Amino acid sequence: MTVHSQNSIIFGAERLTIEDVIDIANGASATLNNSPAFADKINRGSAFLERLLKEEGVIYGVTTGYGDSCTVAIPPEFVDDLPLHLTRFHGCGLGENLDHQQSRAVLATRLCSLAQGVSGVSRELLDQIVTLINHDIAPRIPQEGSVGASGDLTPLSYLAAALIGEREVLYKGEIRSTAEVYNELSLTPIKLKPKEGLGLMNGTAVMTALACMAYKRAEYLAQLSTRITSMVSVGMQGNDFHFDEALFAVKPHPGQQQIASWLRNDLQAAQPPRNSDRLQDRYSLRCAPHVIGALQDSLPWIRQLIENELNSANDNPIIDGDNERVLHGGHFYGGHIAMAMDTLKTAIANIADLLDRQMAQLMDYKFNNGLPYNLTGATGSRKPINHGFKAVQIGISAWTAEALKHTMPASVFSRSTECHNQDKVSMGTIASRDCLRVLELTEQVASASLLAATQALELRKRNSELADDQLSPALQAMVQSIQKDFEFVTEDRPLEGDLRLCMAKIRQEAWKMYS
Repeated sequence: MTVHSQNSIIFGAERLTIEDVIDIANGASATLNNSPAFADKINRGSAFLERLLKEEGVIYGVTTGYGDSCTVAIPPEFVDDLPLHLTRFHGCGLGENLDHQQSRAVLATRLCSLAQGVSGVSRELLDQIVTLINHDIAPRIPQEGSVGASGDLTPLSYLAAALIGEREVLYKGEIRSTAEVYNELSLTPIKLKPKEGLGLMNGTAVMTALACMAYKRAEYLAQLSTRITSMVSVGMQGNDFHFDEALFAVKPHPGQQQIASWLRNDLQAAQPPRNSDRLQDRYSLRCAPHVIGALQDSLPWIRQLIENELNSANDNPIIDGDNERVLHGGHFYGGHIAMAMDTLKTAIANIADLLDRQMAQLMDYKFNNGLPYNLTGATGSRKPINHGFKAVQIGISAWTAEALKHTMPASVFSRSTECHNQDKVSMGTIASRDCLRVLELTEQVASASLLAATQALELRKRNSELADDQLSPALQAMVQSIQKDFEFVTEDRPLEGDLRLCMAKIRQEAWKMYS
């Protein structure tokens, strides 16, 4: 874990973690390693480049054009202007902007890569990124326009532009002119040195930042979907022996075993309700550890891919200041992030599908073991005109279908671009964006499922089919927390506000799950 000093993440010391990036996204400050060894490493790379330029060495993207234009020699008098042109001609991003947190995460991931000390950038540039983070100035970065190799060129051009005082930034909830904000805060733009435009833009920082944020949401969602499954199992009067420890000992996937263990803990009660008529519950309950477990078991592998990318130098060329070499390669290629995000979004969409099937059972009087149709809380003469969660179940189906539709792997849609120089590309940024969309849709399904499961448990209580001691302490606490904001649905009412509030709480990880 990276050292934290006075709530500050230190860059250029130990490896950063996904949690460090999330901390920066959520407002933590940044500090550069203050050791002489770090300063010397940064200075050796930039000093070597300066000497090489004086000796008229040939360096891709410094004394040559970019990409397919690498055969174009840049006259010495224009070398200093080249990085500025790189930032400007890539200013063609479209689509929605990254939000403030996402943009701060991009600052963190780019700073981490450049702080590896092999990109040939100056200490001044690193300090400028730290300044943006610590003043909470986030570049305005459009989401669309990267194929994920040669890195996130177009979106990262917006970061580069912010460092030199151009384009716009997100500041105090508004889109503002960068120059205006700099003047207001008495900040000075930097001038990019010959390799620094390429160092800033030629890398995987955007896809990696989004992957970090997706990972943390997926990690929480695995736990939340387990808790929902526990609630649904009680509401359906399901069989807790489906999660028996001896049963799962014979199929030793550790993540799957963890999910089963959490379910067992949730279902521990003095007098657990059971359905004596049904020996085996339907798959969406019985196989929940296997579905959620596939996500849980993928998380360590996905973390490894993301954190290795995060702590890599991923631009081109690499500047080996220690041995005074310029190493031309393809570290900007985002294939590992693409694979991680294509895998993660599939695992998450399966969670949406699992909850969708659980909700289909829970609300259908033909399958829900005696609960009222659509979980309506109405009684007596008004019952026929009330429809409870009928429309919510339709919404769950719609959100699930859209989540499943987004699971087509982005990484297989490589296409040749830039005069066939970039003839095989990763699509890593698109995969990360897809994953975030699948997460959003699945969180919508989860929010509806939480409310429906809470309604089901309350219906069992009101019908004297469930007593407090038949809920474990964990489930009692969960239901009580939800009911502070969610009023039992007796008469039909619009539930959008309840769903949005529940979504916000999921994003905030308001409910503590499992230790």
